[in-house]
Amino acid sequence: MKALPLSKAMLLVKPWQYRMVYEQGKRVRGQNFTVIHAPNSGAGNRLGISIHGVRQAVQRNRIKRIIREFFRHNRDFIEPFSDVVFAVRAGFTPNSPQEVEAAVGALLARRKAVGNGAGSGVVALKVS
Repeated sequence: MKALPLSKAMLLVKPWQYRMVYEQGKRVRGQNFTVIHAPNSGAGNRLGISIHGVRQAVQRNRIKRIIREFFRHNRDFIEPFSDVVFAVRAGFTPNSPQEVEAAVGALLARRKAVGNGAGSGVVALKVS
């Protein structure tokens, strides 16, 4: 089995990194979260997670863990050299990375159906 580490260099950690993605990025809105993506300066794919409205730390940390696991397994399917921020809305409580993958797949399928095209998207995920 191939090792899939998620090092600190693959995460957005500084406020200015998030600000750049929010200002320069394109948004794909879904029912439970928004995916914001922007090209970066060749640092590889990087992940940021923003959770608002989930009051209990246990739930916030579980959501972050599941999204990180999803990113770890699917980072090769994300457009190269992209910063991706998952802005999670209150009420989204996934139980597995597969639920996140299904939600992102539905989001991208809907986006493609409204005519935004595949070339302008963040992710070209395999939808199981």
